[in-house]
Formats: sequence, C-alpha cells, structure tokens
Amino acid sequence: MAATRPTMKDVAAEAGVSAMTVSRVVNGDSAVAPRTAARVEAAVRKLGYQRDDVARQLRRTHELSQTIGLLVDDVADPFMAAVASAAEDVARQRGSVMLIGSSRADLRREREVIAAFTARRVDGLILTPAAGSHRFLRPAQVQGTKIVCVDRAAPGLDVDAVVVDNFGAVREAVGALVAHGHRRIGYVGDRPEIWTFGERRRGYVAALAAAGIAADPALVREGARSGPEAARAVAGMLALPDPPTALLAGNEILAFGALTELPPGLAFVGFDDFALAARLTPPVTVIAQDPVALATSAAHLLFARIHGDTSPARTVVMPTRLIQRGSGEIPGPFAA
Repeated sequence: MAATRPTMKDVAAEAGVSAMTVSRVVNGDSAVAPRTAARVEAAVRKLGYQRDDVARQLRRTHELSQTIGLLVDDVADPFMAAVASAAEDVARQRGSVMLIGSSRADLRREREVIAAFTARRVDGLILTPAAGSHRFLRPAQVQGTKIVCVDRAAPGLDVDAVVVDNFGAVREAVGALVAHGHRRIGYVGDRPEIWTFGERRRGYVAALAAAGIAADPALVREGARSGPEAARAVAGMLALPDPPTALLAGNEILAFGALTELPPGLAFVGFDDFALAARLTPPVTVIAQDPVALATSAAHLLFARIHGDTSPARTVVMPTRLIQRGSGEIPGPFAA
C-alpha cells in the first residue's frame, strides 16, 4: 500500500504554525518572519512535502479568473489615465489582466460596463463611482466579487475606498485666496451629485463662511465637464456687474478651459497639477493630488480582498498639497 502523501496541514503541525503560514512560505512570500520560515522549510524537508502545482493551478483556475475590472469616469481624462496606468501596473505584478471602461458619469452606462465585467467573472472591481445609488452591486458582492472605490466614495456601499480630502483641500485653497484679499471668489465644477465635486463645493462654501463671506450663487457654476463649458462659465461670471477677483477650477480639464478666459490680474487656483502649470505666466497655483498613489493603494487593497482579507471596510484618505506658484497669490482688492 502506498504511503500517504504529506499535506500542508501535516507541515503546519510539524512546524507549529498555521496552514496559511505554510502556504505563504512555499509560495515565496517574503513577509513571513525568517525564523518562522526556517521552521516551515525544515518541516517540508523532514516530511518530504511537495507542492502539487497541477492541483493548485486547477483550483486557482476554478476559483479565480486572474482578471480585474477598472471603471473610471473617463479614461481620456489625464488624471483618470494616470489612475488606470498605475492600477494596471499592480495587476500585472500580481499576474492579472485588467479590463478598463469609462462611465462618463452616467449611472446607466456604469451599470452596463460593470455587467460586462462581471459576466467575464472578474475577481474584483476598482470603481470610480458615478452619482447615484450603487445597491445594484450588492448581488455581485454576495457572489464574491471584491470592490474597491478609488477617487470617489460610494455612499451606502460597504467597500474599501481610497480618496483625498477634497473638502479640506478646497477649504485651504479658498482660505488662502481670502488671505490675499479676495472676497469675490468664483468656483467652476462638475455636478455636485458626483462625490468629489460635492466635497469640493462644500469646502468652498465652508472657507467663505469661516471668513464671514456669504456665498454668491452667481459665482458658482456647476455641471461643467469640458474645457469649452468651463470657459463659458467663466465668461459668464466675468460679465457680471460685480465679477470675481479670484477663481477656483474643480479639476484639470476645467482649469484648461478657465485659463482661456482668464484676464490679467485675476487670481486663479486649479484642482490637479498639470505639466505646463509651472511654465505659464503667471505660473499656476494648484491643489496637487497623486493619482498613482491613489490607484496603487486601491489595487493593493483589492488584491488583499481577493486573497482573503475579511477585515471591516475602510476608507484611506491620501494627502494633497497646495502648490503656490503665483497665480493664486495675486493680491485682491482687500489685500493688507
């Protein structure tokens, strides 16, 4: 009668560790403490344990598709393109293929793309949510699809999210404009139902309130998604009897449009840094965030979930920086 082949549980019992620790050691995980790894390796040699790669591959093929889905607002947006590139790098390092789609802030389109992803049995989704309810994702979660949000939270959905402090970043930037003597400060953003822009609008209003300045609805233009739309919004504000002396644009695309209409002497801050910001005249003051760090963190969280992390959902808040280059420091009429 053939001898029984030693199992991973046998190795775990011999080494005095868990089967999970044995699995990590035999799969080359460097995070296991050296002494523990040495005990496991000694037990492997003593028992003559051999990993069954064929069975392992069959199990993995059955359980995982080695594919993840990434759904962003618009992959043509430079910020979102950087998110996609960084997430894809992590997926490749983990031996997975990444499918990419754009929602264009349309919840119906988002649902269609996600349905296409889940039909292909993706192991997980990295999602930049459109505005609206995401309860439709719960059946996919129940079936085992892991979900992590990046850049935007999805209120009501119990999943990990990696975001920046949009509220605090805009509050700081508008506060700086107030400190430079501005009271008429305009804001151009996308729809406030989109989580990031709702937070940025809140930060704008909070900074004005902290300075005792009432927010003027005529200086708030929302729903802009393109450079030309932002340019028209700025032109409309500048045509007011009492136009703004400073302006904040809600993202890089809107900043490009706003800059085409900006007259000399009007202070300006953009949300998101961009390649030519330091070369313009005056150089553009920006709120800088790191799309690579956002995406990398989100991807690592997703793969941790895929491979068994069952800890409570968490929100990771990444830092921003207000980079003062000149345009945001142009003094206003109330400068000291």
